[in-house]
Amino acid sequence: MSPSVNATELRESIMALTRQLRRHRSDNGLTLSQQQILGEVSRSSVTTPAELATRMHVRVQSLTDGINLLESRGLVARRTDVDDRRRQLIAVTADGVALLEADRAERDEWLNAAMRETLTELEFNLLMLVAPVLRKLADADAGTAQ
Repeated sequence: MSPSVNATELRESIMALTRQLRRHRSDNGLTLSQQQILGEVSRSSVTTPAELATRMHVRVQSLTDGINLLESRGLVARRTDVDDRRRQLIAVTADGVALLEADRAERDEWLNAAMRETLTELEFNLLMLVAPVLRKLADADAGTAQ
């Protein structure tokens, strides 16, 4: 099997699983892009729109509406940076954390049940061994996998 066939099989499998995880998400009124913004802000603790745009590989302008909606729903809060009054800092609120935790718990519950119902014990254990390897790939910068 050629390396590109292996990569294709892995990519298609990961994408199919990602689609299933999206289907097992409750309707919290957020679009996928708004959910991604909220999750990214949560992972960074406090961030600026420019830093957020860089991490998400988009322009700041494309995040403005999403950030505004999240703020209007009380899921993120903005404040002026005391060190640089020109910069806005964005952080997840308690309501935003609660929404993310509920969303993640729902998807984790589905995934755990699907793994237990579908996989053999050996397959389950192998998948748990592979999880950190997949994380390493996911965290690698383009072209700099270690």
